[in-house]
Amino acid sequence: MKKSIATYLLLVVAIMTTYSQEKPSFKTEEININPLINGSLFSPLQTNSKTNLVILIAGSGPTDRNGNQSGMTNNSLKLLAEALAQKGIAVFSYDKRIIAQMNAKTINEKELSFDDFINDAKDVVRFFKNQKKYNKITIAGHSEGSLIGMVAALHDTDAYISIAGAGRPIDLVLVDQIEKQAPFLKEEVKQDLELLKKGTTFELKNQMLASLFRESVQPYMISWIKYVPQDEIKKLHIPVLLLNGTKDLQVTVSEAQLLKSAKPDASIAIIENMNHIFKEIKGDDTENQNSYANPELPVISELIGRISGFINSL
Repeated sequence: MKKSIATYLLLVVAIMTTYSQEKPSFKTEEININPLINGSLFSPLQTNSKTNLVILIAGSGPTDRNGNQSGMTNNSLKLLAEALAQKGIAVFSYDKRIIAQMNAKTINEKELSFDDFINDAKDVVRFFKNQKKYNKITIAGHSEGSLIGMVAALHDTDAYISIAGAGRPIDLVLVDQIEKQAPFLKEEVKQDLELLKKGTTFELKNQMLASLFRESVQPYMISWIKYVPQDEIKKLHIPVLLLNGTKDLQVTVSEAQLLKSAKPDASIAIIENMNHIFKEIKGDDTENQNSYANPELPVISELIGRISGFINSL
């Protein structure tokens, strides 16, 4: 009898220990900044006046607060937010305005502007700044969100993080991508981009380029192309961290190095085997591409360590 009771007690302890290990060490709250901006606030269970906040800004396209698009679920931003919250850092990750517009069926591509996304980021910062709840507020922008956050971070922000952000303006990045994927289109793309740089729209005759230059998206391209990341980052007088991965198929490490050259006092970390969506890739490009639709893959641990170390040093 004594043996069976002891065995039973050990089993109860084991179950309780397992439960305590699996129980999240953070809480999640839905926050509505305005009718177009909704997101999730990931907070440590215990917060105080020394708790820091990171605002995550998603990359290009209709990307939601979790880092996902239709047919491409990887939970990159959600997993990163959860990991940072477990380390005592609050994180707010929000849906881009086009998510609300798509849900309400009110989206009009012709009216989209890069400046709207910048103003949205500023509104988010102002919302949390007015709460006077957090010690420091840091913007962390991913991919296209890097440039959005870079411009927005000029006011009311204590630090800035670029994750897989371009160092060159979007026209030069696009020309490089076209040269690799369809070199026979390079000269035509350059000519079209020159028109957009002058603020001029045009009639698209080559439908192979519709995804880039269809009539409805040209105003957005005009509003985006005027920003030069290397010029914008020079305006920041706050701590800056630049992060890129060696397995990034979309933004090479040279882009981070260009930003570093423009702002020599920035910290930089090139993370071995990290791809564009923060996952560790040790195999080939097929494994890399498949990770974009695999929400089970964890965020690479070095990214979490680099960001948390930077935030805690502020």
